[in-house]
Amino acid sequence: MSASTPAPLAFITGASSGIGQALAAHYQRAGWRVALVARRPAELAAWATQQGWPADRWRAYGADVTRPDSIAAAVRACLGELGLPDVVIASAGISIGMDSAEFDDLDVMTRTFATNNVGLAATFQPFVRAMRARGSGRLVGVASVAGVRGLPGHGAYCASKAGVIRYCESLRAELHGSGVRVVTLLPGFIDTPMTRHNPYPMPFLMPADAFARRAAAAIAAGARQRVIPWPMGIVAWLLPRLPGAWLDGLLARRPRKPRQGADAAK
Repeated sequence: MSASTPAPLAFITGASSGIGQALAAHYQRAGWRVALVARRPAELAAWATQQGWPADRWRAYGADVTRPDSIAAAVRACLGELGLPDVVIASAGISIGMDSAEFDDLDVMTRTFATNNVGLAATFQPFVRAMRARGSGRLVGVASVAGVRGLPGHGAYCASKAGVIRYCESLRAELHGSGVRVVTLLPGFIDTPMTRHNPYPMPFLMPADAFARRAAAAIAAGARQRVIPWPMGIVAWLLPRLPGAWLDGLLARRPRKPRQGADAAK
């Protein structure tokens, strides 16, 4: 890379904590520029400054991904200041337990889909034509192993992450041959604020920075879909193949995700 060639750029939503923050830190350490996106940009800026990052290697943008006009404004600002990203990671997400017998929990499903699904599509949309015209780029959707099988108390989250997987499949087919790769990440249990209060065992729990390293490698390789850590890939393969009646009974005894008040950005 010549002195006149800017460092590659990653645009990351949900960068204020968890997976998004870990990915931002990984890319910055690797010499990339990073566009950090979350609802509270002042907190993002304070965090990046505390890390000692050079001022010309990052920008913080405020956006609420549930409002397409809000994320579109952040994208316009990024394009104007930093240019077209090489990698766009839609990491913003929430996870809240729900009980379908409770009327109020229908709002949980509405909020979950607005963030995890509409927010992801709204993050990608402003970049699709420009990346296609350039002939390169990575659009990265953060799904979950929870998207391969419904879990009790997780109706909204499991359905939303299944939707992320299928949406990315659709977009991947639409962009086939364009040079733009669509990468779907399926994290297992990652040690983030969103998982730390889960009242059930979390096998193969992985530190967020370790996840970020493996995720970045999958993104660089242009992987179609990658389960991280790999042992959860075996779980993801098995769950849809086990006898449904047996698995329903087994999972029914599993502690459930707490309802309301337990949401946190990845």
